[in-house]
Amino acid sequence: MADEIKKKVLIVDDDKFLLDMYTVKFNENGFEVIPALGSLDALNKIKEGVNPDIMLLDIVMPTMDGFELLEVIKRDKLAPNSKAVILSNLGQQSDIDRGRTLGADGYIVKANATPSEVVAKVKEIVGV
Repeated sequence: MADEIKKKVLIVDDDKFLLDMYTVKFNENGFEVIPALGSLDALNKIKEGVNPDIMLLDIVMPTMDGFELLEVIKRDKLAPNSKAVILSNLGQQSDIDRGRTLGADGYIVKANATPSEVVAKVKEIVGV
């Protein structure tokens, strides 16, 4: 069987520690990881041609929060084939509903999921 093409995951978080931790975890699970330190970094990478299979978006970030980032990505039809999953400590139903309304394919509350569970959920969403 030919080598499987790795799924690309764009991880967006303004917390360097969490970004590094999730990068390691997804790498260990066979993903190609593109880390982005904050929304503007992510937006620049996407505009430069990064086309991930899935994007993990934190919500609470300076300059542009994850909801605004998702809005721009959807509005400007950037990374049209990417699935978006919100990975945030905001777990209110209103936040989850807002994410869904903006087109998120999933919503994971950081405090309720270990990194391994986050990877498992992402695998489920991208079908690997």
